[in-house]
Amino acid sequence: MSATNHTPRWIALDGAVNARAVVPSVLLRADNLQSLSAGDVRVLVDQHAVEVVIDLRTDVEARLEGSGPMTAERGVRIELRSLYPDSDGSTGLDAGTVKPWEVRNEEESPDERPVVRAYMGYLRRRPDSIVGAVRAIASTRGAVLVHCAAGKDRTGVVVALALDAAGVERAAIVADYLATAERIDAIIARLVSSPLYRDQLESRESRHHAPVPGTIERVLELVDERHGGSVAWLLANGLDESELQQLRRRLRAQGSGSASKDPA
Repeated sequence: MSATNHTPRWIALDGAVNARAVVPSVLLRADNLQSLSAGDVRVLVDQHAVEVVIDLRTDVEARLEGSGPMTAERGVRIELRSLYPDSDGSTGLDAGTVKPWEVRNEEESPDERPVVRAYMGYLRRRPDSIVGAVRAIASTRGAVLVHCAAGKDRTGVVVALALDAAGVERAAIVADYLATAERIDAIIARLVSSPLYRDQLESRESRHHAPVPGTIERVLELVDERHGGSVAWLLANGLDESELQQLRRRLRAQGSGSASKDPA
């Protein structure tokens, strides 16, 4: 993504429909990976240099849906980093619209939209998972692939925080977040085929699950207002300065195409 060209770098896979390179050979994102073909694995490992997979699904999702063939790939490490408390039974697929994972008794303002409150709840409940994911992005020699179920909400928040902390321009961060809307019909069709998600999704048209403009911008604004910015939040929750510098080098690498700003 450049400052003037925010065209997503889609990755064609048989077993995932929302896969794309945010920073080529450094940071990828996707929907769930359990249906990847052998050819898909080779594309991700050989062509996109994937060495670490960050799975943001709950332990319930990972157990019932499985992690897919990447778990058997030598040289690839899978890290399960749920953004919800373990074993709560929720899937966290569509933040702010389905009751099991709506935020209750949050410190966040009730005037915020449910999806924004839910996203801020990720930071409150599981800073360990978010910092762990960002640390992997900073320290891995090859590429890190971040995914959840749809590759929209949980993945969107982690990727946005990492990019923001690295100094990537917010217009590029927003464009990356909204790109999922281009694939929302295919994403929902795929998830509705699973008993785990069907009841939660099939009653609404797929467009109702698409990312909404203004959402990730508002989350980053709240992080600025309440925590002093994504850098301050990450450092306060365990990331160290050397890891922050590594993150900046990797996500702002020459030739990545990500527009960047000078960090504060």
